[in-house]
Amino acid sequence: MTTLVDKNTTKEVVSARFLGDRVLTDATDRAKELYEQSCYGALLDNGILQLSHPEALYLLEKKRITILHGKKKVTPESFLKYIQKKDDLFWTRYCVFKDLRDRGYIVKTALKFGADFRVYDRGIKPGEDHAKWVVFPQQESSVFTWYEFSAKNRVAHSTRKRLLIGIVDDEGDVTYYEVKWIRP
Repeated sequence: MTTLVDKNTTKEVVSARFLGDRVLTDATDRAKELYEQSCYGALLDNGILQLSHPEALYLLEKKRITILHGKKKVTPESFLKYIQKKDDLFWTRYCVFKDLRDRGYIVKTALKFGADFRVYDRGIKPGEDHAKWVVFPQQESSVFTWYEFSAKNRVAHSTRKRLLIGIVDDEGDVTYYEVKWIRP
């Protein structure tokens, strides 16, 4: 694939391929910049950048990448529709991801911690320090039990991070609640 230049922004647009469960960029200097300067994705040994689905949609909406699925160009709408077929909670997670990124935070997946995301304080990059929060997105209309709430707290406590719950309303707006342990 070739690297394109967006006529509206004069920025180099990174080409990527959508392979169902993965979005992989070409091994270009611009893709490496997305990783090194903006902390998107995971840089593989061969110089290819692997993006999570929220990262890919975010960059696609911002017109910083183009994605091909086979020979067909992927739109943000078609990408979202495809992912939602496989993950009915994706929109809720994406709203939180997008809101935090728009606010200037670095957001990475947190599957190994048992959470949706880990978030670094502003100005901190992964590897410079640890993430400050683990984040659990929740739809405003959803309900979880005290056991589920306690489990989320335990994940945050055991990883030495703060618990951040992002509540997404029907319009996609996000309200955050930070939960901390206190000793009386």
